[in-house]
Amino acid sequence: MRRGPFRAGDRVQLTDPKGRMHTITLEDGKEFHTHRGHLKHDDLIDAPDGSVVRHTSGAEYLALRPLLSDFVLSMPRGAQVVYPKDAGQIVTFADIFPGAVVVEAGVGSGALSLSLLRAVGESGRLLSFERREDFADIARANARTFFGQDHPAWTVTVGDLVDALPQAVEPGTVDRVVLDMLAPWDCLDVVGTALAPGGVLVCYVATTTQLSRVAEAAKAAGGWTEPQAWESMVRGWHLEGLAVRPEHRMHGHTGFLVTMRRLAPGTDAPLRRKRPAPGAYGEDYAPASGEWSAAELGERPVSDKKLRRTRRDAAATATRVTGSDTDPEEGP
Repeated sequence: MRRGPFRAGDRVQLTDPKGRMHTITLEDGKEFHTHRGHLKHDDLIDAPDGSVVRHTSGAEYLALRPLLSDFVLSMPRGAQVVYPKDAGQIVTFADIFPGAVVVEAGVGSGALSLSLLRAVGESGRLLSFERREDFADIARANARTFFGQDHPAWTVTVGDLVDALPQAVEPGTVDRVVLDMLAPWDCLDVVGTALAPGGVLVCYVATTTQLSRVAEAAKAAGGWTEPQAWESMVRGWHLEGLAVRPEHRMHGHTGFLVTMRRLAPGTDAPLRRKRPAPGAYGEDYAPASGEWSAAELGERPVSDKKLRRTRRDAAATATRVTGSDTDPEEGP
């Protein structure tokens, strides 16, 4: 599906002369309409990738298959997605490799899942856990749309990671774990049991409070290397002749990444040789406690009405691409 001429069922990204992008699914006899006219899907079917097609208004549209990064930013979503800049770093710094056994929680809209599935390949396994069934259905439909079928390496379980993971894997058999959730520190024990010695844990968190708590919890629990944390910010550049300058907009803070590795059983990490900063654990230091909600962390709640619409849209798009009808209430 990623090579050769365009076929009916392919997702195609159209870019107009002003740089505006539209993503369509090709169907025999259909037309793509704008306020100025239309272009025919049949003019694109059997055309090579990277073709230019003429609109009835006379404008020329560039047609390309969308990249994974394009698809993630335009797909139906029920929850905030992990942006490509963070997904790329997770795949690289967690060393996700073909054939790896990877555990992911939570799934959200499936953006990170697509990158993880690409990395593990058909010979690996991605075990994804999501508490909300509606989010899981949206993620499944998005993956089906992108890959053109249900990915053979992917299993999605609706339920809590702490309860479900011990039933899904044997101790010490997981290579990598990626946690994108409100309270990853609650899962350290069960994740530590599932990970093989030397395995990598990556936590994706939104706030400094979460960042501090997961790092301190790992240190207190033992059995982990020293946590490493960072964030990334990406700034594009405007390129036109000698007018080379930074873009006015940029991808700023999206989240923090925290990584650590599992130590062998009974092994303690060597003591740190550097001293903590003055006041780091002074009288004013108090570990965060209690249950947190997404709203308390600044996340906008998603209405049930929007989720139902997104769920239907994702399932409909997947049906057009794959040609098979999957009930969003059932999943694969």
